[in-house]
Amino acid sequence: MSVKTFSSRVLFKLLKHGGIVSSKPLRAARHATAAVLGRSSARGYYNSGTPRCTGPGGAAHSRVVDLRSDTVTKPGPEMRQAMAEAEVGDDVMGEDPTINDLQKIAADMFQMEAALFVPSGTMSNLIAVMVHCKERGDEIIVGDLSHLHIYEQGGSAQLAGVHATTVTTLPNGTFDLEQLESKIRHGYPDPHYPRSRLICVENTHNIQGGRVLPLTFLQEVRALADKYGLSVHMDGARVMNAAVAQAVPPSTILQHTNTVSVCLSKGLGAPVGTILAGPRDFISQAVRCRKALGGGMRQAGVLAAAGKLSLLQMTGRLEEDHRNAKTFAKALLDCDPPLFAVDMAAVETNILRFRLQEPSLSPSEFCARMGQVNEGEEAALGQGIQVLMYPHFGNSVRAVWHLGISPEDTQLAIQKMQFVASQYSKEKLRAQ
Repeated sequence: MSVKTFSSRVLFKLLKHGGIVSSKPLRAARHATAAVLGRSSARGYYNSGTPRCTGPGGAAHSRVVDLRSDTVTKPGPEMRQAMAEAEVGDDVMGEDPTINDLQKIAADMFQMEAALFVPSGTMSNLIAVMVHCKERGDEIIVGDLSHLHIYEQGGSAQLAGVHATTVTTLPNGTFDLEQLESKIRHGYPDPHYPRSRLICVENTHNIQGGRVLPLTFLQEVRALADKYGLSVHMDGARVMNAAVAQAVPPSTILQHTNTVSVCLSKGLGAPVGTILAGPRDFISQAVRCRKALGGGMRQAGVLAAAGKLSLLQMTGRLEEDHRNAKTFAKALLDCDPPLFAVDMAAVETNILRFRLQEPSLSPSEFCARMGQVNEGEEAALGQGIQVLMYPHFGNSVRAVWHLGISPEDTQLAIQKMQFVASQYSKEKLRAQ
């Protein structure tokens, strides 16, 4: 499977509009902020609007580097061929051989008793909550910046009738264990309180910039859960990135959890799907919950075929994404003028969060400038370069590397960043 699964030409066809060539860069950047990123609410963590390149000119010479998310990956020729040739059956009846193979491969890889193919990570996490929390009014303990708590529409409460209490997410994605223990309810069956059932952790941690949870932390969380009769579920959407970063098999990480949800459609490159894994009786109940949520997909082996390639062939290449993210982070630190703040120790996997040190240049405006073709850019760089990324939580910018971004693309993104920084510095000097 080709690591570079889509070219700038294909992305150009998808985007369809030309880059902006403006004689007034500041005003153009502000306009592009609305056009490209839309307006986000005060509680928005990143804006998910579709990027567009507005205005005439420059499009034919523009290269696009899409760093919005590792969810933008496309299946390459080998994966598409495997999907086309997949043997299928009715999975709701347990008769799809490709799905059955995928589930066995995942269970063996994660050293779990069983696994289940689920349409999405959000559904997978919700199923886990539903199975672990058997009664309405049960409670989960989650990090206040966790994906499950922030980005999944409160499905645990909305659909499962399960209450969530939060612990403070620390910069490295962990919790303070004393605070975690203080959140465990001890009054059941006192009618005033919910019953604590489940502790949820996230690895790698999305909002905190792809941080990898230390194995010692996971061991301590599991010991605490066992002490009070709770279970541990890991939102392991990017746990394979964590395994590569720690140079351990995923089972070394997952030995400290009861269940895990692992996305196939992020850095692993499959178009659709998540694996939910855990004890055999847990998965039996999960099958029922999946059906109730509309996740029984019949002849879905065409999707599972992509998932098999993801687990078997795509894990090793995640290291390249990590290297590219570090390369860009280092270039931010070396930028002249020094506009960016980056904690290099926090750049552990494929997600990079950085901040702008210049108060007059907001994350939204910086992203708009990076996403358009600016005045003088083609003359200076030889071509227009559009780098797509999002303003993010905590007044930062988020960029994510994936199999669609090569080392060459990373260098193009660095060139664009340096150009934007230089142009901004010149504009600031002229304004003084």
